[in-house]
Amino acid sequence: MIKAVVSDALNVKVTLRHSNNHTDIEEYARNAVLSLVKVYPGIISCHIILDHQKNDFEKNKLAEITLHVPQNVLVAKESGAAYEQTIDNCVEALSRQLKKYKEKLQ
Repeated sequence: MIKAVVSDALNVKVTLRHSNNHTDIEEYARNAVLSLVKVYPGIISCHIILDHQKNDFEKNKLAEITLHVPQNVLVAKESGAAYEQTIDNCVEALSRQLKKYKEKLQ
């Protein structure tokens, strides 16, 4: 199931793999990614992949966030027990990457 969500300034696409419809998780992921616009407002688009692994019982929730910025692509992948935790970890990693990218531009 692929669901595209478009916000005002940022095109956010959410993909759920091996999972049922989780609109609350999609909303949480979208809001978390929109906070990255404060770090760097030049983000072109974002793709969030949420995956549920059945073979691992402890860290079975995977989150992968791909950000497209001018002339670069930033990626963060995390696994954990809950989607919220993995999404937050990805957003923190991308925030660090965006700050580094912004410093290189200056």
